[in-house]
Order: sequence, then C-alpha cells, then structure tokens
Amino acid sequence: MNRIAICTAAGMLALVTLAYSQEKTARVFRGEISDSQCALNVHSLTRSHQEMLKSKSMGGTAATCSTYCIEHLGGELVLSSGKDVFRLDRPDLVHGFEGAKVRITGVLDTKTNHIHVIKIDLEEQR
Repeated sequence: MNRIAICTAAGMLALVTLAYSQEKTARVFRGEISDSQCALNVHSLTRSHQEMLKSKSMGGTAATCSTYCIEHLGGELVLSSGKDVFRLDRPDLVHGFEGAKVRITGVLDTKTNHIHVIKIDLEEQR
C-alpha cells in the first residue's frame, strides 16, 4: 500500500513540475528597446519617439530620447513590440540597447507583463 501512495505522489509531483516548467519556458521577443513614457503614450500619441524627435527637446535619436526619459523623467527600459509593451527585469543587460531593434530571449510573466531577460541581441537587418 505504501508503494502505491509513494508512486502516486511522485507521479502527481512530476505532472505539476512539468506543467509549471512549460509555463515558464523561455521564448524569443522582438521589438525596440524604448523608455516607458514614449512606449506607453505618457508624452507620445504614437507610442514612439516621433513627437519628441520632431521637437528635439529630448535628443535627435530614439536612443537619446530613451536615455533622456530614463535619466531625467524616471522612465524605465521596456520592449516595445507593435501594440505590446513589456517591462524588463534586467536593465543591466538591456542598457546600451536603447533605441535599437532587438531580439530578447526570456521568460514572460503574463500576470505582470514582465520579461525575465536571459539574453539580448541586436536584430539582424534583412
């Protein structure tokens, strides 16, 4: 009887572990590293740097705009991918890619919309 209970418990634990690991599988995300203000329409109508670049008030490139907003306005680095904006948990890995098109390997927490960044690379131009 003890063997049956132990085997059943081990089987259930294996199924739970498998389900949890599938939920936490790393995948690839593509987009632009931006600041949260531009990407979330705090001071942009187009979810981009377009308005800020026209005014030249925060620099002349997407990189300088993002850097300015992060350093002076309290923004954070995000991945802007179409209509989706993902917060990133590893600014130490992402810093230096501001304004760039990137490919991030990471794990998405769907509850908080945060990506746990494992690896970041520049997106290859086609």
